[in-house]
Amino acid sequence: MTTKALVEIKDLNFSYDERAILKGINMTMPRGKVIAIMGSSGCGKTTLLRLIGGAVTPSSGHVKVDSQVVHELSRNELFLLRRKMSMLFQFGALFTDLSVFDNVAFQMREHTNLPESVIRDLVLMKLHSVGLRGAHNLMPAELSGGMARRIALARSIALDPMLIMFDEPFAGLDPISLSVIGNLIRRLTEALGMTSILVTHDVHESLKIVDYVYFISEGVITAHGTPAEVRESASPFVHQFVHSEVNGPVPFHYPAETYATDLNLESSVA
Repeated sequence: MTTKALVEIKDLNFSYDERAILKGINMTMPRGKVIAIMGSSGCGKTTLLRLIGGAVTPSSGHVKVDSQVVHELSRNELFLLRRKMSMLFQFGALFTDLSVFDNVAFQMREHTNLPESVIRDLVLMKLHSVGLRGAHNLMPAELSGGMARRIALARSIALDPMLIMFDEPFAGLDPISLSVIGNLIRRLTEALGMTSILVTHDVHESLKIVDYVYFISEGVITAHGTPAEVRESASPFVHQFVHSEVNGPVPFHYPAETYATDLNLESSVA
């Protein structure tokens, strides 16, 4: 990945009180690429997105976005940087009392001085790019799950961001909608020249569209590479994750005393 980096993460550590979440994370995310971050639930993937967006501060190390160290920015500087970033939440997070049109227009009205006639044309353009221009008058309650996710994607590109972060964009979608969203992420990344970061558990769909993958386990990067390299990886963790195996480095049982010990303790109490 030799393309100039938009996001650079160097020796990043983050803890909640005494509990270490991320330990010595190093990542490079080039401009115009789709990057996946995968790993078991609770390994720190969403926390990493929060660090990139400046919602939390690292314990040590740093995150650079567009050559700026995020946690060193002033409040105003951070808001200006966030204007160039966007987020697609797991279930879309549309404003339920606003129409599809007004959901997509919201950022344009909030952050620009564009006349309403221009906003109308831009909103219809964004909706057309996700195939839902004809749904502009609908309310979120009238949308299917797949349609809602596509509207959320149209809203996330409303201001032509340089970076979009996707938190589980495929969750809860049927196979057709899942494929549609995956193809849209790939096409829009290329068309807009933006960087897309996907936090996802959907290995098979993600490997079709991403340029590079990072695997996180217990707060550290255990493997990384292109989709082809990931499929051929000899790492036990990657193999277990990619092939959805029950047995492997990620155990079925949460750490505990032996079962026999617990039974004896319960018997003595009785």
